[in-house]
Amino acid sequence: MAKETVIETDILVLGGGVAGCTAAIKSKEQGLNVTLVDKAYVGKSGTSAAAGMRFSVFNPELGDNYEETYRMLTAGGVCDRDWTEICIKESLDAYKTLASWGVPFPVENEQEGVWVPKGIDSGFSAARIIRRGVPPPLREKVLEVGVNLMDRITVTDLLMNNGRVVGAVGFPVDEMEILVFKAKATILCTGSWSLRTVGAETHNMTGDGHAMAYRVGAELTGGDMHGSHHGSAEYPSWRGGRAARAIYRRFIDAEGNVIPYGYETGFEVDLAFHHGKGPIYHDLDAATDEEIERVWQRQQNSDGMESARINYDPRKRGKHRISGGQDCVVGAGLWPVGLFGATTVTGLFAAGDTLSIRAPGFGGLPSGTIMGTRAAKGAADYIAELKDYAVDDSEIAGAKAIMVDPLERKSGFDPRWVTQLLLNTMTPYYVLMIQHGDRLQAALTMVEFFRDHFVPQLYATDPHELRLAHEVKNMVLGSELALRSCLFRKETRGGHYREDFPETDNPGWLAWTKIKQENGKMKLWKQPVPNEWLPPEYQK
Repeated sequence: MAKETVIETDILVLGGGVAGCTAAIKSKEQGLNVTLVDKAYVGKSGTSAAAGMRFSVFNPELGDNYEETYRMLTAGGVCDRDWTEICIKESLDAYKTLASWGVPFPVENEQEGVWVPKGIDSGFSAARIIRRGVPPPLREKVLEVGVNLMDRITVTDLLMNNGRVVGAVGFPVDEMEILVFKAKATILCTGSWSLRTVGAETHNMTGDGHAMAYRVGAELTGGDMHGSHHGSAEYPSWRGGRAARAIYRRFIDAEGNVIPYGYETGFEVDLAFHHGKGPIYHDLDAATDEEIERVWQRQQNSDGMESARINYDPRKRGKHRISGGQDCVVGAGLWPVGLFGATTVTGLFAAGDTLSIRAPGFGGLPSGTIMGTRAAKGAADYIAELKDYAVDDSEIAGAKAIMVDPLERKSGFDPRWVTQLLLNTMTPYYVLMIQHGDRLQAALTMVEFFRDHFVPQLYATDPHELRLAHEVKNMVLGSELALRSCLFRKETRGGHYREDFPETDNPGWLAWTKIKQENGKMKLWKQPVPNEWLPPEYQK
């Protein structure tokens, strides 16, 4: 029988990226007992560590115009205007907060200082960040304020009491021990949902928070919106050169034709592959000396000096062959209730990529800091009114049984093998990037088979394999969610491209796709954008 430990806390924060650390720090500063749990190591892992480009900031001191910025970000119609306004107005405070905690914002040249020219895709200011430079100071601050920090803990399911989330269960990956977390409020900051593709720095973002929330009845949205990162064909396990491709966007096909690249969607390169125009190259030969120098400066912070020098040194120019979109990140997140991190399940809050605020332009670190701050206040206010958060013993027993089930099984399917089958099914560019209803349905048929046949018979021989079993279980669930959402949205918009529905459908699809569990099935429906947020020509 495995050892069992009970941890009682006011606020349980799951996930130690910028959103989770901010939520934990801000909660602790309100005098609450806070426990921060991460399945890896806070300060070194997750998408916050992978961030290495721009920290978007609306800065009036640099001439940023609010009306222009707001109009540009809301022009597409399918965004949350309240959260967009919050991100614009609170992004400068978010920057100052992180800077005060010791997060470095490097100076790339003396003329610009920490601020860089307004991006061609943003129109407002930004500060540079250093890849892997953001999380370490956050860990130090978490420990400094007295948060109970627990690394290398896999949390498998949330605990419920009378419709409220009252904690979770998990285990450490180093030895088998059952951990029961009893909490007055839980804040999910577990990052985005992605697949374990080669070289992806989102390798541990397996949608655990999304899956746990889905299983207790939370509403999600955004499963039909995706993003992809193109890798180096010469070095497929290394995602280097991304900074170069993001700053200098000239791509050519095998015949030398320029491929128009839209940063908002990024599907143009994948479409070129799809239409047989490969190989595709990032063409640095056409760059000016000034452009090459800017790419080199940025690459030193984002890709690392050594890897940039050896593998993708822009100063050598050349045409760098790139692979198709190998790192597919699904934009699904929990549906927010109000503006302080609450979800559709009482007692459950979320921040960062786990919460879908649908505010373009300030994704990643800026919005994660803002949401973490607001979720801390929302959870604290909720706790102030809370009278009962007791956890029923039968609820704990049931969650523990599900958690250790793969360990009890002596035969079945290896989670590594199932993960590889899932990757083979989901990661080809023609599934989630260049979509077609027939291909989506074919992939869904296989994922349903994985769900019904493989997942119930996963086995594990130690805590590490147990973690893998729960991760692939969550990835299968996330794959089903994404495929069903993509099938449901019959149009092309933003990060959603349907080859069989290539046009944008306005006003028919000025709406969000929502999904939740109902009677053991995935229920999908359309959530229209509020009439007052629609472009004037579509308002009723």
